[in-house]
Amino acid sequence: MLSESNGPLNASNKAPSTEGRDPAYFSYYAMLQHQQNMLQDTVRTSTYRSAILLNGPVCFQDKLVLDVGAGSGILSYFAVQAGARKVFAVEASNMAEKMQKVVDAANSSDAEALGKNAFLKDKIEVVQAKIEQPNLPIPQVDTIISEPIGVLLIHERMLESYLYARDHYLKPGGTLFPSTGSIFLAPFTDAALWSETMSKARFWEQPSFYGVDLTSLYTDAKDEMFGMPVVGGFDPRTLIAPANPGGFIIDFYTIKLEELQDFTVPFIWQASYTGIVHGIAGWFDLQFSPPATIPNGNPVTMTTNPSAERTHWQQVRFLLKEPLAVNAGQTIQGWMRCVVNEMRSYTIEAEILLINDGTGQLSDPLSSPSPILHLDFNRRRNKWRLHEQTYNYNYYPQTGNDNIFRPEYNCLYEPEQPLDVTVVVENNNLLDDTTNNQFVL
Repeated sequence: MLSESNGPLNASNKAPSTEGRDPAYFSYYAMLQHQQNMLQDTVRTSTYRSAILLNGPVCFQDKLVLDVGAGSGILSYFAVQAGARKVFAVEASNMAEKMQKVVDAANSSDAEALGKNAFLKDKIEVVQAKIEQPNLPIPQVDTIISEPIGVLLIHERMLESYLYARDHYLKPGGTLFPSTGSIFLAPFTDAALWSETMSKARFWEQPSFYGVDLTSLYTDAKDEMFGMPVVGGFDPRTLIAPANPGGFIIDFYTIKLEELQDFTVPFIWQASYTGIVHGIAGWFDLQFSPPATIPNGNPVTMTTNPSAERTHWQQVRFLLKEPLAVNAGQTIQGWMRCVVNEMRSYTIEAEILLINDGTGQLSDPLSSPSPILHLDFNRRRNKWRLHEQTYNYNYYPQTGNDNIFRPEYNCLYEPEQPLDVTVVVENNNLLDDTTNNQFVL
Protein backbone atom coordinates (compact mmCIF):
# COMPACT_ATOMS: atom_id res chain seq x y z
CA MET A 1 0.00 0.00 0.00
CA LEU A 2 1.45 3.35 -0.96
CA SER A 3 1.46 6.27 1.38
CA GLU A 4 -0.94 9.07 0.45
CA SER A 5 0.52 11.35 3.09
CA ASN A 6 3.04 14.10 2.45
CA GLY A 7 5.82 11.62 3.11
CA PRO A 8 7.74 9.61 0.52
CA LEU A 9 6.18 7.01 -1.71
CA ASN A 10 6.68 3.64 -0.08
CA ALA A 11 6.80 0.41 -2.07
CA SER A 12 6.72 -2.62 0.22
CA ASN A 13 8.73 -5.73 -0.56
CA LYS A 14 5.58 -7.14 -2.15
CA ALA A 15 3.91 -4.89 -4.71
CA PRO A 16 0.24 -4.01 -4.19
CA SER A 17 -2.10 -6.56 -5.74
CA THR A 18 -4.27 -5.63 -8.71
CA GLU A 19 -6.99 -8.17 -7.86
CA GLY A 20 -9.38 -5.58 -6.48
CA ARG A 21 -9.41 -3.81 -9.84
CA ASP A 22 -9.41 -6.90 -12.03
CA PRO A 23 -13.21 -7.37 -12.42
CA ALA A 24 -13.74 -3.83 -13.73
CA TYR A 25 -10.56 -4.00 -15.81
CA PHE A 26 -11.48 -7.24 -17.57
CA SER A 27 -15.13 -6.20 -18.00
CA TYR A 28 -13.91 -3.13 -19.86
CA TYR A 29 -11.79 -5.13 -22.27
CA ALA A 30 -14.56 -7.71 -22.79
CA MET A 31 -16.51 -5.11 -24.79
CA LEU A 32 -16.17 -5.02 -28.57
CA GLN A 33 -16.54 -1.25 -28.45
CA HIS A 34 -13.27 -0.86 -26.58
CA GLN A 35 -11.50 -3.45 -28.73
CA GLN A 36 -12.68 -1.53 -31.78
CA ASN A 37 -11.19 1.68 -30.40
CA MET A 38 -7.78 0.01 -30.29
CA LEU A 39 -8.16 -1.76 -33.63
CA GLN A 40 -9.03 1.55 -35.32
CA ASP A 41 -5.84 3.11 -33.99
CA THR A 42 -4.09 2.71 -37.33
CA VAL A 43 -0.66 3.65 -35.94
CA ARG A 44 -0.89 0.94 -33.29
CA THR A 45 -2.39 -1.78 -35.48
CA SER A 46 -0.31 -1.18 -38.60
CA THR A 47 2.93 -0.93 -36.60
CA TYR A 48 2.32 -4.27 -34.92
CA ARG A 49 1.41 -5.87 -38.24
CA SER A 50 4.52 -4.46 -39.93
CA ALA A 51 6.78 -5.62 -37.10
CA ILE A 52 5.33 -9.13 -37.20
CA LEU A 53 5.28 -9.58 -40.97
CA LEU A 54 8.68 -7.96 -41.61
CA ASN A 55 10.23 -10.32 -39.06
CA GLY A 56 8.13 -13.30 -40.10
CA PRO A 57 10.98 -15.32 -41.65
CA VAL A 58 13.17 -15.15 -38.52
CA CYS A 59 10.73 -14.83 -35.60
CA PHE A 60 7.42 -16.41 -36.66
CA GLN A 61 7.83 -18.87 -39.55
CA ASP A 62 7.16 -22.38 -38.15
CA LYS A 63 7.45 -21.00 -34.59
CA LEU A 64 5.39 -21.45 -31.45
CA VAL A 65 3.96 -18.08 -30.42
CA LEU A 66 2.32 -16.81 -27.23
CA ASP A 67 -0.03 -13.80 -27.38
CA VAL A 68 -0.41 -12.30 -23.87
CA GLY A 69 -3.63 -10.41 -23.29
CA ALA A 70 -4.81 -11.29 -26.78
CA GLY A 71 -8.01 -9.22 -26.68
CA SER A 72 -9.68 -9.35 -30.09
CA GLY A 73 -6.97 -11.75 -31.26
CA ILE A 74 -5.61 -9.45 -33.94
CA LEU A 75 -1.95 -10.04 -33.05
CA SER A 76 -2.52 -13.79 -33.06
CA TYR A 77 -4.01 -13.52 -36.55
CA PHE A 78 -1.02 -11.47 -37.72
CA ALA A 79 1.33 -14.12 -36.29
CA VAL A 80 -0.42 -16.81 -38.36
CA GLN A 81 -0.15 -14.58 -41.44
CA ALA A 82 3.59 -14.43 -40.70
CA GLY A 83 3.83 -18.23 -40.73
CA ALA A 84 3.45 -19.25 -37.08
CA ARG A 85 3.05 -22.99 -36.55
CA LYS A 86 0.81 -22.51 -33.51
CA VAL A 87 -0.36 -19.49 -31.50
CA PHE A 88 -1.51 -19.70 -27.89
CA ALA A 89 -3.81 -16.71 -27.37
CA VAL A 90 -4.21 -16.00 -23.66
CA GLU A 91 -7.03 -13.62 -22.69
CA ALA A 92 -8.54 -13.31 -19.20
CA SER A 93 -11.67 -11.37 -20.14
CA ASN A 94 -14.79 -12.71 -21.83
CA MET A 95 -13.39 -11.36 -25.09
CA ALA A 96 -11.79 -14.81 -25.25
CA GLU A 97 -15.24 -16.21 -26.05
CA LYS A 98 -15.62 -13.85 -28.98
CA MET A 99 -12.16 -14.72 -30.23
CA GLN A 100 -13.13 -18.38 -30.00
CA LYS A 101 -16.03 -17.72 -32.40
CA VAL A 102 -13.57 -16.48 -35.02
CA VAL A 103 -11.32 -19.49 -34.45
CA ASP A 104 -14.23 -21.96 -34.56
CA ALA A 105 -15.46 -20.48 -37.83
CA ALA A 106 -11.95 -20.84 -39.29
CA ASN A 107 -11.74 -24.45 -38.08
CA SER A 108 -15.06 -25.48 -39.63
CA SER A 109 -15.04 -27.79 -42.62
CA ASP A 110 -16.57 -25.18 -44.92
CA ALA A 111 -14.45 -22.25 -43.74
CA GLU A 112 -12.68 -21.87 -47.07
CA ALA A 113 -15.89 -21.96 -49.06
CA LEU A 114 -17.48 -19.38 -46.78
CA GLY A 115 -14.40 -17.16 -46.66
CA LYS A 116 -14.14 -17.52 -42.89
CA ASN A 117 -10.41 -17.01 -42.33
CA ALA A 118 -9.39 -20.44 -43.57
CA PHE A 119 -5.74 -19.44 -43.09
CA LEU A 120 -6.33 -19.67 -39.31
CA LYS A 121 -7.47 -23.30 -39.45
CA ASP A 122 -5.93 -25.34 -36.59
CA LYS A 123 -3.42 -22.55 -35.92
CA ILE A 124 -4.78 -20.87 -32.79
CA GLU A 125 -5.60 -22.18 -29.33
CA VAL A 126 -7.55 -19.74 -27.15
CA VAL A 127 -6.78 -19.93 -23.42
CA GLN A 128 -9.17 -17.95 -21.21
CA ALA A 129 -7.08 -17.21 -18.14
CA LYS A 130 -4.68 -14.75 -16.61
CA ILE A 131 -1.17 -15.61 -17.71
CA GLU A 132 -0.18 -15.83 -14.03
CA GLN A 133 -2.58 -18.72 -13.44
CA PRO A 134 -0.55 -21.88 -12.75
CA ASN A 135 -0.50 -24.98 -14.94
CA LEU A 136 -1.78 -23.40 -18.13
CA PRO A 137 -1.64 -25.68 -21.21
CA ILE A 138 1.13 -23.65 -22.82
CA PRO A 139 4.55 -25.01 -23.86
CA GLN A 140 7.78 -23.08 -24.06
CA VAL A 141 7.48 -20.75 -27.07
CA ASP A 142 9.84 -19.13 -29.52
CA THR A 143 8.14 -15.72 -29.61
CA ILE A 144 5.88 -13.70 -27.29
CA ILE A 145 3.70 -10.93 -28.67
CA SER A 146 1.57 -8.57 -26.64
CA GLU A 147 0.11 -5.10 -26.48
CA PRO A 148 0.57 -4.47 -22.74
CA ILE A 149 0.86 -0.70 -23.01
CA GLY A 150 -1.03 2.07 -21.24
CA VAL A 151 -0.72 5.82 -20.81
CA LEU A 152 2.96 6.80 -20.32
CA LEU A 153 3.80 3.18 -21.27
CA ILE A 154 3.14 1.81 -17.77
CA HIS A 155 -0.51 2.53 -16.82
CA GLU A 156 -2.69 -0.59 -16.20
CA ARG A 157 0.33 -2.65 -15.06
CA MET A 158 -0.09 -5.11 -17.93
CA LEU A 159 3.67 -5.01 -18.48
CA GLU A 160 4.05 -7.13 -15.34
CA SER A 161 2.05 -9.91 -17.00
CA TYR A 162 4.25 -9.56 -20.08
CA LEU A 163 7.38 -10.06 -17.98
CA TYR A 164 5.76 -12.99 -16.17
CA ALA A 165 5.14 -14.65 -19.53
CA ARG A 166 8.74 -13.98 -20.52
CA ASP A 167 10.09 -15.58 -17.36
CA HIS A 168 7.83 -18.66 -17.50
CA TYR A 169 7.20 -19.43 -21.17
CA LEU A 170 9.88 -17.94 -23.44
CA LYS A 171 12.64 -20.21 -24.68
CA PRO A 172 16.21 -18.96 -24.14
CA GLY A 173 17.06 -16.58 -26.96
CA GLY A 174 13.42 -16.14 -27.87
CA THR A 175 11.80 -12.97 -29.25
CA LEU A 176 9.71 -10.36 -27.43
CA PHE A 177 7.50 -8.01 -29.45
CA PRO A 178 7.64 -5.24 -28.31
CA SER A 179 11.25 -5.44 -27.16
CA THR A 180 11.83 -2.04 -25.55
CA GLY A 181 9.86 1.00 -24.46
CA SER A 182 11.21 4.51 -23.94
CA ILE A 183 9.62 7.17 -21.74
CA PHE A 184 10.11 10.80 -22.73
CA LEU A 185 9.57 13.82 -20.47
CA ALA A 186 9.73 17.52 -21.32
CA PRO A 187 8.61 20.80 -19.70
CA PHE A 188 5.60 22.55 -21.23
CA THR A 189 3.71 25.81 -20.94
CA ASP A 190 -0.08 26.08 -21.09
CA ALA A 191 -1.56 28.96 -19.12
CA ALA A 192 -5.10 28.16 -20.23
CA LEU A 193 -4.94 24.54 -19.02
CA TRP A 194 -3.38 25.57 -15.72
CA SER A 195 -5.97 28.32 -15.16
CA GLU A 196 -8.83 25.96 -16.02
CA THR A 197 -7.56 23.46 -13.45
CA MET A 198 -7.08 26.19 -10.85
CA SER A 199 -10.62 27.43 -11.41
CA LYS A 200 -11.96 23.99 -10.48
CA ALA A 201 -10.06 24.12 -7.18
CA ARG A 202 -11.20 27.69 -6.47
CA PHE A 203 -14.80 26.52 -6.36
CA TRP A 204 -13.92 25.25 -2.90
CA GLU A 205 -12.75 28.68 -1.77
CA GLN A 206 -16.32 29.89 -1.42
CA PRO A 207 -17.09 31.10 2.13
CA SER A 208 -20.83 30.90 1.55
CA PHE A 209 -22.11 28.32 -0.92
CA TYR A 210 -25.83 28.31 -0.19
CA GLY A 211 -24.83 29.42 3.29
CA VAL A 212 -22.10 26.76 3.71
CA ASP A 213 -18.40 27.64 4.12
CA LEU A 214 -16.38 25.32 1.85
CA THR A 215 -12.97 26.90 2.40
CA SER A 216 -11.67 24.14 4.68
CA LEU A 217 -11.67 21.87 1.60
CA TYR A 218 -9.75 24.18 -0.72
CA THR A 219 -6.31 22.69 -0.05
CA ASP A 220 -7.63 19.17 -0.57
CA ALA A 221 -9.35 20.26 -3.78
CA LYS A 222 -6.16 21.82 -5.14
CA ASP A 223 -4.15 18.71 -4.32
CA GLU A 224 -6.79 16.56 -6.05
CA MET A 225 -7.21 18.69 -9.17
CA PHE A 226 -3.49 19.12 -9.75
CA GLY A 227 -2.85 15.46 -8.88
CA MET A 228 -4.86 14.30 -11.92
CA PRO A 229 -2.73 13.70 -15.04
CA VAL A 230 -4.18 15.34 -18.15
CA VAL A 231 -4.47 12.91 -21.07
CA GLY A 232 -4.85 14.26 -24.59
CA GLY A 233 -2.90 15.66 -27.51
CA PHE A 234 -1.18 19.01 -27.17
CA ASP A 235 0.68 21.47 -29.36
CA PRO A 236 4.35 20.36 -29.48
CA ARG A 237 5.27 24.03 -29.83
CA THR A 238 4.32 24.50 -26.16
CA LEU A 239 7.41 22.51 -25.10
CA ILE A 240 9.95 24.80 -23.44
CA ALA A 241 12.76 22.28 -23.93
CA PRO A 242 13.11 19.05 -25.89
CA ALA A 243 12.97 15.70 -24.14
CA ASN A 244 16.27 13.97 -23.48
CA PRO A 245 17.37 12.11 -26.63
CA GLY A 246 16.56 8.42 -26.51
CA GLY A 247 14.35 8.80 -23.45
CA PHE A 248 14.38 6.51 -20.44
CA ILE A 249 14.74 3.02 -21.87
CA ILE A 250 12.96 -0.03 -20.45
CA ASP A 251 14.37 -3.19 -22.01
CA PHE A 252 11.74 -5.92 -21.84
CA TYR A 253 14.35 -8.59 -22.51
CA THR A 254 16.33 -7.78 -19.36
CA ILE A 255 14.33 -5.72 -16.85
CA LYS A 256 13.33 -7.48 -13.64
CA LEU A 257 9.77 -7.34 -12.37
CA GLU A 258 10.69 -5.48 -9.18
CA GLU A 259 12.60 -2.89 -11.23
CA LEU A 260 9.43 -2.12 -13.15
CA GLN A 261 7.41 -1.70 -9.97
CA ASP A 262 9.50 1.16 -8.57
CA PHE A 263 11.78 3.18 -10.82
CA THR A 264 13.00 6.75 -11.20
CA VAL A 265 13.41 8.62 -14.47
CA PRO A 266 16.17 11.28 -14.29
CA PHE A 267 16.16 14.22 -16.66
CA ILE A 268 18.02 17.42 -17.44
CA TRP A 269 16.73 20.05 -19.82
CA GLN A 270 18.00 23.29 -21.25
CA ALA A 271 15.24 25.83 -21.78
CA SER A 272 14.93 26.82 -25.43
CA TYR A 273 12.75 29.79 -24.54
CA THR A 274 12.01 32.21 -21.75
CA GLY A 275 8.60 31.36 -20.34
CA ILE A 276 6.56 29.66 -17.61
CA VAL A 277 6.78 25.93 -16.93
CA HIS A 278 3.28 24.79 -16.07
CA GLY A 279 4.16 21.11 -15.89
CA ILE A 280 5.83 18.02 -17.33
CA ALA A 281 4.65 16.38 -20.56
CA GLY A 282 5.17 12.67 -21.16
CA TRP A 283 4.91 10.15 -24.01
CA PHE A 284 6.64 6.96 -25.14
CA ASP A 285 8.17 5.04 -28.03
CA LEU A 286 8.04 1.30 -28.67
CA GLN A 287 10.61 -0.75 -30.54
CA PHE A 288 10.21 -4.22 -32.01
CA SER A 289 13.60 -5.91 -32.42
CA PRO A 290 14.60 -9.58 -32.39
CA PRO A 291 17.32 -10.44 -29.86
CA ALA A 292 20.93 -10.11 -30.94
CA THR A 293 21.13 -13.90 -31.32
CA ILE A 294 18.67 -13.77 -34.25
CA PRO A 295 20.28 -12.33 -37.41
CA ASN A 296 18.54 -10.54 -40.27
CA GLY A 297 15.86 -8.94 -38.14
CA ASN A 298 14.02 -5.79 -39.18
CA PRO A 299 13.62 -3.36 -36.25
CA VAL A 300 10.38 -1.37 -36.27
CA THR A 301 9.69 1.69 -34.11
CA MET A 302 6.46 3.39 -33.11
CA THR A 303 6.26 6.80 -31.44
CA THR A 304 3.51 8.62 -29.58
CA ASN A 305 5.34 11.96 -29.47
CA PRO A 306 3.15 15.06 -29.85
CA SER A 307 4.48 15.82 -33.34
CA ALA A 308 3.58 12.37 -34.67
CA GLU A 309 0.30 10.94 -35.93
CA ARG A 310 -2.14 10.54 -33.08
CA THR A 311 -2.72 7.25 -31.27
CA HIS A 312 -5.37 6.21 -28.75
CA TRP A 313 -2.69 6.58 -26.03
CA GLN A 314 -2.17 10.25 -26.93
CA GLN A 315 0.15 12.06 -24.49
CA VAL A 316 -0.09 12.92 -20.80
CA ARG A 317 0.70 16.14 -18.91
CA PHE A 318 1.44 16.53 -15.21
CA LEU A 319 0.54 20.02 -13.99
CA LEU A 320 2.54 21.77 -11.28
CA LYS A 321 0.54 23.35 -8.49
CA GLU A 322 2.89 26.32 -8.74
CA PRO A 323 4.39 27.14 -12.16
CA LEU A 324 8.11 27.88 -12.53
CA ALA A 325 9.56 30.79 -14.50
CA VAL A 326 12.67 30.05 -16.61
CA ASN A 327 14.96 32.00 -18.89
CA ALA A 328 16.21 30.71 -22.22
CA GLY A 329 19.44 28.79 -21.73
CA GLN A 330 18.81 27.89 -18.10
CA THR A 331 19.23 24.29 -16.98
CA ILE A 332 16.36 22.41 -15.37
CA GLN A 333 17.23 19.19 -13.62
CA GLY A 334 14.93 16.67 -12.01
CA TRP A 335 13.50 13.23 -11.55
CA MET A 336 10.18 11.41 -11.78
CA ARG A 337 9.59 8.41 -9.55
CA CYS A 338 6.95 5.82 -10.52
CA VAL A 339 5.69 3.31 -7.94
CA VAL A 340 2.96 0.75 -8.54
CA ASN A 341 -0.32 1.00 -6.65
CA GLU A 342 -3.34 -1.24 -6.14
CA MET A 343 -5.38 0.61 -8.79
CA ARG A 344 -3.58 -1.14 -11.69
CA SER A 345 -1.48 1.96 -12.10
CA TYR A 346 1.27 4.06 -10.57
CA THR A 347 1.62 6.83 -8.03
CA ILE A 348 4.02 9.36 -9.47
CA GLU A 349 6.14 11.99 -7.78
CA ALA A 350 8.49 14.41 -9.51
CA GLU A 351 10.85 17.20 -8.64
CA ILE A 352 12.29 19.86 -10.92
CA LEU A 353 15.05 22.26 -9.95
CA LEU A 354 16.14 25.37 -11.78
CA ILE A 355 19.96 25.48 -11.75
CA ASN A 356 21.43 28.97 -11.26
CA ASP A 357 25.18 29.49 -11.74
CA GLY A 358 25.74 25.73 -11.57
CA THR A 359 24.39 25.52 -8.01
CA GLY A 360 21.52 23.53 -6.57
CA GLN A 361 21.01 19.92 -5.55
CA LEU A 362 18.02 17.68 -6.10
CA SER A 363 16.28 15.94 -3.22
CA ASP A 364 16.54 12.19 -2.84
CA PRO A 365 13.51 10.61 -4.61
CA LEU A 366 13.17 8.24 -1.63
CA SER A 367 13.00 11.04 0.92
CA SER A 368 10.08 13.08 2.23
CA PRO A 369 9.81 16.63 0.91
CA SER A 370 11.70 19.08 3.11
CA PRO A 371 9.41 21.16 5.37
CA ILE A 372 11.12 24.27 3.98
CA LEU A 373 10.71 23.18 0.37
CA HIS A 374 8.17 25.94 -0.24
CA LEU A 375 10.88 28.50 0.52
CA ASP A 376 13.04 27.27 -2.38
CA PHE A 377 11.71 29.35 -5.25
CA ASN A 378 13.73 27.41 -7.84
CA ARG A 379 12.28 24.00 -6.93
CA ARG A 380 8.94 22.28 -7.46
CA ARG A 381 7.85 18.87 -6.17
CA ASN A 382 4.42 17.38 -6.87
CA LYS A 383 2.57 14.06 -6.73
CA TRP A 384 0.06 12.56 -9.19
CA ARG A 385 -2.08 9.42 -9.38
CA LEU A 386 -1.80 8.04 -12.89
CA HIS A 387 -5.11 6.19 -12.63
CA GLU A 388 -7.06 9.37 -11.81
CA GLN A 389 -6.84 10.80 -15.30
CA THR A 390 -8.70 13.79 -16.68
CA TYR A 391 -8.92 14.57 -20.38
CA ASN A 392 -8.28 17.59 -22.55
CA TYR A 393 -9.01 17.48 -26.29
CA ASN A 394 -8.69 21.17 -27.16
CA TYR A 395 -5.74 20.78 -29.53
CA TYR A 396 -6.27 20.02 -33.19
CA PRO A 397 -3.12 19.89 -35.36
CA GLN A 398 -3.15 22.46 -38.12
CA THR A 399 -2.75 21.45 -41.73
CA GLY A 400 -1.31 23.57 -44.47
CA ASN A 401 1.10 26.48 -44.14
CA ASP A 402 2.55 26.59 -40.63
CA ASN A 403 5.10 29.33 -41.24
CA ILE A 404 2.99 32.05 -39.66
CA PHE A 405 3.40 30.60 -36.15
CA ARG A 406 5.68 32.41 -33.70
CA PRO A 407 6.75 31.16 -30.22
CA GLU A 408 5.35 34.27 -28.56
CA TYR A 409 1.88 33.09 -29.54
CA ASN A 410 2.39 30.50 -26.76
CA CYS A 411 3.98 33.09 -24.43
CA LEU A 412 7.46 31.72 -25.18
CA TYR A 413 10.28 34.09 -26.03
CA GLU A 414 13.36 33.27 -28.07
CA PRO A 415 16.84 34.26 -26.87
CA GLU A 416 18.73 36.87 -28.88
CA GLN A 417 21.84 34.68 -29.01
CA PRO A 418 21.74 31.04 -30.12
CA LEU A 419 22.14 28.41 -27.40
CA ASP A 420 25.03 25.98 -27.58
CA VAL A 421 24.60 23.62 -24.62
CA THR A 422 23.52 20.07 -25.38
CA VAL A 423 22.50 17.20 -23.17
CA VAL A 424 23.92 13.72 -23.64
CA VAL A 425 22.14 10.56 -22.49
CA GLU A 426 24.18 7.48 -21.72
CA ASN A 427 22.59 4.29 -20.41
CA ASN A 428 19.67 6.15 -18.81
CA ASN A 429 22.12 8.49 -17.05
CA LEU A 430 22.47 12.13 -17.97
CA LEU A 431 25.56 14.09 -18.92
CA ASP A 432 25.72 17.87 -19.28
CA ASP A 433 28.51 18.10 -21.85
CA THR A 434 29.55 21.59 -20.74
CA THR A 435 30.71 20.26 -17.37
CA ASN A 436 31.00 16.51 -18.05
CA ASN A 437 29.24 15.93 -14.73
CA GLN A 438 27.15 12.78 -14.59
CA PHE A 439 23.80 12.94 -12.87
CA VAL A 440 22.83 9.53 -11.53
CA LEU A 441 19.68 9.13 -9.46
